[in-house]
Order: sequence, then structure tokens, then C-alpha cells
Amino acid sequence: MSSHRLFRFPKPAWLNSANTRTAGVYAAGALFSLGFFLLIDVASWSRSPMNPSDPAVHVTFVDWIPGICSALGMLVINSIDKSRLSADSFSYSGNGVAWKARLVLFLGFALLAGGLAGSVVVLVLKYIVADYVWPTIWMGVGNVVANGLIMLRWVEAPSRRLIYM
Repeated sequence: MSSHRLFRFPKPAWLNSANTRTAGVYAAGALFSLGFFLLIDVASWSRSPMNPSDPAVHVTFVDWIPGICSALGMLVINSIDKSRLSADSFSYSGNGVAWKARLVLFLGFALLAGGLAGSVVVLVLKYIVADYVWPTIWMGVGNVVANGLIMLRWVEAPSRRLIYM
């Protein structure tokens, strides 16, 4: 067992397969696009003239802020090279490369968590506290589900997992 491993348990052999990585990348992309599809679906349902119950509240920019935070968090997390997280043991130019990479990675995860928490706050404060009925509450629930799918996208991609460093 290598002394550079974080956990005691070995990496499963099926994670090294190219087919598994390809399937993980496609599944992660599908989750990400499904999340944004839900955000757009909720926003278009909010203003649709075909909506049988014209909601008293509509999707505004406040509803989009958690999705934007989640998307920025995904961008930050995926822009970090995994080899930079343990770069202090190698001879990269500059000091503290691993520390800087871990800080940026933490900020990316904070954006993801803030996006999901923000969507729950919007759901509770804008839709549940105001006592709206189900078709209108779907705008808030859809926002939470969309941000959850965007966050779940990182978990799905086995080629980007950091647990087996």
C-alpha cells in the first residue's frame, strides 16, 4: 500500500476502466444539463400564458442566483488539476501550490454548498412561508432539485473524484 494514499481502502479496479470513466463523464454531463433544464423549465412555467393557474409570484433574478453559484462552483472545481493538490512534494515553480489549489477547491465547494443552501432558502422564504399552493411551490422545489442535480454532477464523475488521491 502506498504511503501517499489518503484512505486505507484500495481504489476499486473498475474505476480504472476507460468505459467507466466515459460513462461517468456522460452521466455527469446529463445531470448538469438536466439541472439547468429544470431551472429554465421552472422559469418558463412561471411566465407561461398556457399556465392554468397564473401564479401570484414569478421567478426573478433571486431564484437564479443559487444556480449561478452552483455553476461557478462546478467551474472552479473542474478547473483544478488533481496533481496540483499534492504539488508541494514535487518541484513545481512557486511555493505553496498545493495550499493554493486546496484553497481554490474549498472555495468551489463553498460555492456549490452555498448554491444548494441558497435554493433551499429561496424555497422556504419565497414559497413556503408565503403559503402558496402546489403548482406555485414547484418553482421553488424545482430550483432546489436543479441545484441538487448540479451538485450531484460532481459526485457522479469518477474521473474527478478526490477521495482516492
